[in-house]
Amino acid sequence: MKKKSSKAVRYNKWGYIFLIPFILVYVVFQLIPLFNTIYNSFFENYLSGLTQIGPNFVGLENYKTLFTQGDIWIYAKNTMILWIMCFVPQIILSLLLGAWFSDVRLKLKGSRFFKTVIYLPNLIMASAFSMLFFTLFSDGGPINSILMQIGIISEPYKFLANTGSARGLIALMNCLMWFGNTTILLMAGMMGIDTSLFEAAEVDGATSTQVFYKITLPLLRPILVYVVITSLIGGLQLFDVPQILTNGTGDPMRSTMTLIMFLNKHLYSKNYGMAGAVSVILFIITAILSLIVFKVTGNDKRKA
Repeated sequence: MKKKSSKAVRYNKWGYIFLIPFILVYVVFQLIPLFNTIYNSFFENYLSGLTQIGPNFVGLENYKTLFTQGDIWIYAKNTMILWIMCFVPQIILSLLLGAWFSDVRLKLKGSRFFKTVIYLPNLIMASAFSMLFFTLFSDGGPINSILMQIGIISEPYKFLANTGSARGLIALMNCLMWFGNTTILLMAGMMGIDTSLFEAAEVDGATSTQVFYKITLPLLRPILVYVVITSLIGGLQLFDVPQILTNGTGDPMRSTMTLIMFLNKHLYSKNYGMAGAVSVILFIITAILSLIVFKVTGNDKRKA
């Protein structure tokens, strides 16, 4: 017995050795920057012209300034609105496509080709996607030209000068970029469900809608929770599309300014204390919302 246990320990050490690269990368690029950000958030550290002010310890003054100014609440609201506008159609479309492609009864031809096609937008850089939409929906772009030729509008519609259309374009771009990835994840979960359950439901005379709501969705819950939480984290970190589409201004009327764009402005002006405070608040908001989503959707306590 002693020989077996010592041999097991000798083998187990390789598991720890293989974990060392990951631990080193995590500590250097994740843990240390996290603590450094929290540390900087308690200091006054910025440039005034060419003069460096600080770092001077100010305690919670940076946080007080953020909350008393009220801007952070506006940008948090903008971020959540953009995420909801993107996620709701994305999850509906992904569920429909996933159920369609994973249904063995349909026997769809060329499903591999279509799976590849719907994933392709995810491979396009957000900057290229934003420039494409900026060109398409500009005042003199092809979309306005087509609408005027059809007779729907008499003069060019300023898509980026109206709050609803600007937010709609950002949400549409993010939905197109990420629905393929979400579809693949949900499809993988659906294909992992035991087919005998579907066959039994079909024998009992259940319709496709009943099968989807009574079998597919309940068994897909772990994947759905993962998709919702990762999408929420990505939505709170939304930056590249609105940054490029509005040239960093968040127009019209700061309605497309997100939390990360607000953070980027402090980093650009080298106000590291305020940037650190915004980062910490964003981290706390993300953790709280993720925990709420997990608690609401993750618990599945059923009595036998």
